[in-house]
Amino acid sequence: MADLIFDYDGTIHNSMKTYEPAFRSAYQWLVDNGYAQPREFSRKEISYWLGFNSTDMWSNFQPGLDPAVREYVRKMLGDDMGRRIDNGEGELFPHAPEMLAELKNMGHTLIFLSNCRIHYMERHRRVFGLDRFFDYFYCCEQYNFIPKYEIFRKIAPLHKGPFIVIGDRFHDIETAVRNGLHSIGCGYGYCTDGELDAADLIVSSPAEIPDAVEKLLSI
Repeated sequence: MADLIFDYDGTIHNSMKTYEPAFRSAYQWLVDNGYAQPREFSRKEISYWLGFNSTDMWSNFQPGLDPAVREYVRKMLGDDMGRRIDNGEGELFPHAPEMLAELKNMGHTLIFLSNCRIHYMERHRRVFGLDRFFDYFYCCEQYNFIPKYEIFRKIAPLHKGPFIVIGDRFHDIETAVRNGLHSIGCGYGYCTDGELDAADLIVSSPAEIPDAVEKLLSI
């Protein structure tokens, strides 16, 4: 059995269902109030920012903004996503609930580790009933927004291992590489070209994850 470190957005949660409209609305607010120039964004440009914690996202996306404005629009986007989740607009990826249930029934320990804030994590636990799958929940706000690979070092002593990291972005694969862990890259998520190259295995659907876990444990 293993301790499976799961990313959430882009791995379990189909985040673009709520993130894309909230992002476009927040950027339009910047344009309407003279803080940004009108422009069109592709879905790929928008999804690139999924996986970053929200503070780092806005610091990199709009570094010239007054920090107070950045914080205002950060919160605006987050509140918009929250309303959409509560209104039933969000969704988990197809086969994700079944995959999580299968892994749990196999006896693995499922650990949620996300670059999100506490209120986001708690809302999704409630709306999607994530406690039926995950044994432990951690997010970056609980650790002052340090990188995932550093959060892992803080939580690792609380768990037995062995560990496998499962996620769709470089933050996840970096966590595995820097800590000498096996990893599964989720190619169906929001990764960019080459971002998952260092993963031990890459899957194209959540349904493939249980077999990938078993392959890594047999090595």
